[in-house]
Amino acid sequence: MLSQGELLDLAESIKNEGQHEDIVLDADGVLLDGRNRLAACKIAGVEPRFTTYTGDDPTALIFSKNIFRRHLSKGQEAMITVMACSFSGHSLRDLAKLHGLSRSRLSAANVVLKHSPDLAEQVRTGTLSLDNAYNTVSERKARATALQKQYDHLREHAPDLAEQVTESEITLADATTALNERLETERLRQYVINTDTVRIADGDTTPPLAELVERGDITWPEAHQRAEEFAVHRRDTIQRSRQALHLIAEHWTAVQDLAARPDTPFARDILDGLAPEARSLTQALMTLA
Repeated sequence: MLSQGELLDLAESIKNEGQHEDIVLDADGVLLDGRNRLAACKIAGVEPRFTTYTGDDPTALIFSKNIFRRHLSKGQEAMITVMACSFSGHSLRDLAKLHGLSRSRLSAANVVLKHSPDLAEQVRTGTLSLDNAYNTVSERKARATALQKQYDHLREHAPDLAEQVTESEITLADATTALNERLETERLRQYVINTDTVRIADGDTTPPLAELVERGDITWPEAHQRAEEFAVHRRDTIQRSRQALHLIAEHWTAVQDLAARPDTPFARDILDGLAPEARSLTQALMTLA
């Protein structure tokens, strides 16, 4: 419908100049076109003039008479055009060319109509812009895609939780949280088990950390912390040992020199000046040089 001001202007025009175009009814008296003219005639106190539609496609008539009213926005025109595609026999490309409408606008209207008919109707009536409706639909689609991806991930890794979501026993958010906790516990468990394998291979005789967890002495997070501390200590020890061996290698000629004359005053003077631990190590190395 026209605004109240526009209706009053139309009524004044009809009162002064007469009704230029007939109001169209179908054979059963149902109004097909001209509801604004009918309202304006009532306001003007003028007897309306009617004509009966004799064609076989009243829907097409309504479309052709109403789609390009001056008071319609481009968004409304696009939405009405898309809605009319089902009976107009034209493609969106043809309609865009025929009526000078943007193909991108028609495409946006088509997306809104397909995914959210309620918003499409608001666009048609002018209570919501096409841009806002399209943005809303895009956001809804993005959320739906994200939720579906989240559910598929849940179904793959925790079918029992997915079933509870399907049965509405828990929410998807709660199920996802529970799955993340499971995965985190499994990550900690695997790290601890791998660390235990290394500790045992290194000759550590203390009880495996995983065994302590299973006995209830510690939790998986506590075992993980101890495993990380072990890994740091092991890495530091390896580094220090490498540095020490590099020093021995750099000074290996001194060991070889001693080994070549072990019972000389020269060798005794060197060994006597060493600490007991260093003397024992040197003597052992001399046997290998």
